[in-house]
Amino acid sequence: MVRLFVAAICSLAVGIASATAQPFPSRPISLIVPYPAGGPLDQVARVMTEHMRGTLGQPFVIENVSGAGGSIGVGRVARATPNGYTIGIGDVGTQVLNGAVYPLPYDVMTDFDPVALLVASPLLVLSRSNLSATSLTELVAWLKANQEKVSQGFIGSGTLSHLCGLYLQQTIKSKWTFVPYRGAAPAIQDLVGGQVDLMCLAPSGSSLPLARSGKVRAYAIMSPTRLPAAPEIPTADEAGLPGFHLSFWQAFWAPKGTPKDVVDRLNAAVVAALTDDSVRAKLTELGQIIPAREQQTPDALAALRRAEAEKWWPIIKAAGIKPDQ
Repeated sequence: MVRLFVAAICSLAVGIASATAQPFPSRPISLIVPYPAGGPLDQVARVMTEHMRGTLGQPFVIENVSGAGGSIGVGRVARATPNGYTIGIGDVGTQVLNGAVYPLPYDVMTDFDPVALLVASPLLVLSRSNLSATSLTELVAWLKANQEKVSQGFIGSGTLSHLCGLYLQQTIKSKWTFVPYRGAAPAIQDLVGGQVDLMCLAPSGSSLPLARSGKVRAYAIMSPTRLPAAPEIPTADEAGLPGFHLSFWQAFWAPKGTPKDVVDRLNAAVVAALTDDSVRAKLTELGQIIPAREQQTPDALAALRRAEAEKWWPIIKAAGIKPDQ
């Protein structure tokens, strides 16, 4: 009887060891998207995971957990077991800016292990179509001369569309009025209708088609390189504001403490996806820029997060930005 008991214990131990020793991944991976389905982050997540499931041999289960500027979904990732089976996709807003805007139950700088930068979507500087300035240099002059009556629309306190205006004010040493909107659709509608003068928006969605149709005017892309999907639009550097860069980047993150070999496995799957021609074509169609290979490492993503916090947190705090009510 004792021998049978010992044999059963040994068999159980071997079984547990065997299960523990299974290479990652041995089951589906949950990917938390902190915004509703159909948005830019969700679209990129689905393009990437469609390819990554082939590399990793396991499907991804995408969960859209939205609310509070993305902080609810990101909180789910922070609380997840750090084994690689629950990861998140986040952007500059959820992984950096929210740390200076929201009272969070987690630390955006220390509670997530970076996996890989996926894409970047630099913002467009846009105005109503009948504004007299036809170049970025002329726009800057117009803003300085008319700052008391200028209005700039933005979507969400502390978001990139808001920080773009604050950054522009700081750069050209001027002040004007901000008009908040709860969504992109009413904001763009008012820009087209001339109710606001200025906006900064990502080229995904309707902003780029509206610029091409002449319903709004695009002055520059806030990036050191032109947008592949719109090479006719100059960079801010070319148009007269060197270094005026602001990008809506997106990346994969894992809970703090995820084993390095698991992070490396996920990173390798990202790199493989970003070298695939069909994936690159789909991301380009979405108005995204694919980062250079050296920018796709976990260390490079950690450095980007740190640099963005050093750049934007002082601006957010100086402006006294609080969460939308």
